[in-house]
Amino acid sequence: MTTKLKEVDVVIVGMGWTGGIMAKELSDAGLTVVGLERGAPRSDAGFSVPMIRDELRYAVRNELFMDVSRDTLTFRNRPAERALPMRKLGSFLPGEGVGGAGVHWNGQTYRLSPHDHALRSRVEERYGKSFIPQDMQLADWPMSYAELEPFYDKFEYMAGISGKAGNIAGRIQEGGNPFEGPRAREYPNPPLKPSLASEMFTETTKKLGYHPFPRPAANMSRPYTNPDGIKLGECQYCGFCENFGCEANAKASPHITVIPAALRNRNFSLKPHAWVTRVNLAPDGKRATGVSYTSVLTGEEFEQPANLVILCAYGLGNVHLMLLSGIGKPYDPVSDTGTVGKGYCYQVATVVQAFFDDRIFNPFMGAGSLGVVIDDFNGDNFDHGPVGYIGGASIYSASLGGRPINQRAVPPGTPRWGTEWKKATAHWYNRTLQMSVQGSNMASRYNYLDLDPTYRNAFGLPLMRMTYNFTDNDEKLSAHLTTVAHDIARAMGPTHLGPRTPRRAPYSIVPYQSTHNTGGAIAGHDPGKSALNRYLQSWDVPNVFVMGASAFPHNSGYNPTGAVGALTYWAADAIRTKYLKDPGPLLHT
Repeated sequence: MTTKLKEVDVVIVGMGWTGGIMAKELSDAGLTVVGLERGAPRSDAGFSVPMIRDELRYAVRNELFMDVSRDTLTFRNRPAERALPMRKLGSFLPGEGVGGAGVHWNGQTYRLSPHDHALRSRVEERYGKSFIPQDMQLADWPMSYAELEPFYDKFEYMAGISGKAGNIAGRIQEGGNPFEGPRAREYPNPPLKPSLASEMFTETTKKLGYHPFPRPAANMSRPYTNPDGIKLGECQYCGFCENFGCEANAKASPHITVIPAALRNRNFSLKPHAWVTRVNLAPDGKRATGVSYTSVLTGEEFEQPANLVILCAYGLGNVHLMLLSGIGKPYDPVSDTGTVGKGYCYQVATVVQAFFDDRIFNPFMGAGSLGVVIDDFNGDNFDHGPVGYIGGASIYSASLGGRPINQRAVPPGTPRWGTEWKKATAHWYNRTLQMSVQGSNMASRYNYLDLDPTYRNAFGLPLMRMTYNFTDNDEKLSAHLTTVAHDIARAMGPTHLGPRTPRRAPYSIVPYQSTHNTGGAIAGHDPGKSALNRYLQSWDVPNVFVMGASAFPHNSGYNPTGAVGALTYWAADAIRTKYLKDPGPLLHT
């Protein structure tokens, strides 16, 4: 028997960054808001020392991530293949529980460039329409960088980002990223302290004529109080950011920033362990009436009526729920029609390792976003004509923290086991520098998401099916930019240099690459080509808004969280200033 609850103004599905921001903004506006989270509750007291420094528990056994025994997805490279369930997390690591992936993230917080926001227009203008591959679904974002700039700023100040501006009101700033779009003001906190690896990368790239800058970090370089009065501690450089919660409350995360700020409002309530199974629609399918969810603790089923439904799950989860609920037309790659599931993108990421007999890096000291980056090969900051591909990458050296189980880098030619391997791992642990290439990924006709016809989750619902493979464009990008990174590493003068390992098809879902999944419910100007309008409102069901990276028309060479936060504040502002005054489809204003 299903229990029908009292109607509320807004129901939010998922309580990570986007859900927390929406809960705060809309409850501040006086609306009654319920937030539903399928995972467990969390607070700032949940990650104390020494418990949180348990690499086996968190980085190997994945305690903070989604439980694939209850729900997962199926995967294949091509539409002609049979998809099989992902039984173990690998290539990407979606979060679960209050705070979502924002609990275990590293804190790398970029703004997308003005070029990213107008990608198709810029490519056609500089290189011509014929430069775009036939099956590449290249599109502009439906909002410009200039329109989003105030909301990038708001997210950065809420999260206390540590960094160095490169362009303030059109004036290039020494030490920052000269390629970034204009910003209104400096970051709220100065950059993190550089490591030896950062200093070496900076020195070498400058000599090569590039433009290094410190990575923008949601790791606090000093104690910080944000505009909501939330206090964050100073980073301890403990090296336990990625896959972990923060022991010092020095990593901005939803469960210690926007969610507690929202909970100050009596008109907001948070319900953990609430697994939403569908968005309920009116008989004509053009209006949502609320959501249905199951308590994962008791098995009880509930109906939560609401005037406004906002999907704030991890991007893949948003698309899955839209497909299960019949919101929008599912994408069909054969006819190239439909929009829900279209435009799934990932990233093209590679690593270069350099080994120095005469350097001691102390890798156990680190932070999630501690590092130095160059953007000289990102976006359209270089001439793509000679290389023949679209996109780019951020290239960086990072000092994340050398944890003992997973940090076992050794030079080429080292035995893979035995006494000599043990000696090598002990020797090179302190003497290894790693560089990374984080490459963009363009939407392609045959990379998409839909419902699997065979496999189901613990609630009897079809799993989502992912069809994805690297394209010729991806392989060209990876070959070129992995070589650039390899050349930078060689210029540092290492004792040994690891091999170039560019990405090639077929894409594998097994080894970790990045938790940067985008698309599937893309935003755009045309309801025939996009699932959402410029305010992240469903074209088909106007009282449903869909947050997160699922709205991205393509994936850039950056971590997506900064853009996700900006888009959420942008959409919240549109709801407060436009939708509430006149509920219905929002016009392009």
